[in-house]
Amino acid sequence: MHPDMTGGEREDAAAPLELDRETIRRLERELLGAERTLRRRDIAAAAGVSLLSARKLWRAMGFPNIGDDDVAFTEKDLGALTTIIDMVRQEQLTEDAAISITRAVGQMTDRMVVWQIEAIVEEMVAQRGLSDSDARKTLVTELPDLIEPLEKTLVYAWRRQMNAGVQRLALRAESGLRSSEAGRDGDEQDAPLPLARAVGFADLVSYTSLSRRMNERTLAQLVQRFENKSSEIISVGGGRLVKTIGDEVLYIAESPEAGAEISLALAKAFSDDEFLPSARCSLVWGRVLSRLGDIYGPTVNLAARLTALAEPGQVLVDSVTAATLEQNEKFVLTFHDPRNVRGFGEVRPATLARGTGSGLILD
Repeated sequence: MHPDMTGGEREDAAAPLELDRETIRRLERELLGAERTLRRRDIAAAAGVSLLSARKLWRAMGFPNIGDDDVAFTEKDLGALTTIIDMVRQEQLTEDAAISITRAVGQMTDRMVVWQIEAIVEEMVAQRGLSDSDARKTLVTELPDLIEPLEKTLVYAWRRQMNAGVQRLALRAESGLRSSEAGRDGDEQDAPLPLARAVGFADLVSYTSLSRRMNERTLAQLVQRFENKSSEIISVGGGRLVKTIGDEVLYIAESPEAGAEISLALAKAFSDDEFLPSARCSLVWGRVLSRLGDIYGPTVNLAARLTALAEPGQVLVDSVTAATLEQNEKFVLTFHDPRNVRGFGEVRPATLARGTGSGLILD
């Protein structure tokens, strides 16, 4: 209870919300789809696999270790395990591929659930005036009404993303393979890698010092604005957001031109934003290895190094990338003196700027 202006008590202040065990049990039944009645050996035996094989998949999914006598599983768990194992039995997937895909599902859904919970809690705090603790308790009581629409949205998004992936495969079959064969002519470092891609970074300036001066809410707003704006620009430009790491975003595009448009749009967006600081940006065209939802190789490392050399609001590219873009009137390249870049020796960077055209158009 909080005193009001006259020293009395606020009559509309809500008492702390308490959660009883039955509320938690009901929510668990709805989420799991059934009561927990099975032990891990029961599940493995019913699926016709060794306990070791079942544990490999559960571990890949991100489940915690449980004891032999813990009644932790439902018939739904049996169905899910059988589905994965049947793909291996029918030789649709190897065991290693099944574990890798299962790990992808576990890691992505774990991050997604944390993200969704924090977004809803933040909304409750901002719109209802609840404390963080009470917002989290309230979410537990209101979550049953959200399960079905959230699940439908997840399935819808997965199907759309899978379709987009198939379209990208078709595009590569027609023209992307030619790009992959070209790669970075004469570059022995990335020659063995399979995919030619434009790799870009954008790194917020002075993020560390800014974050130290911000409270929790302001910092959250900055991070969310940065990620939302980055994601929108990269998507509109036809690229793929690989990951965000605090104050930095890593993305790829199918062609040097698409990557250049995205880089210029990111640099301009952050420079024009009144709330966000400017960003240092880089772009490198080269070969990469794509694994576990991430990308690897010298091209990625070089792009990261160039980001550190860029000035606020500037997009830097290397000489190979500049050579692929300099005949395109949409871009202007200004070359700089060679710089010694750790792991790459002398690299001649160039500033990428807007030439003709308006660039990416955002709604």
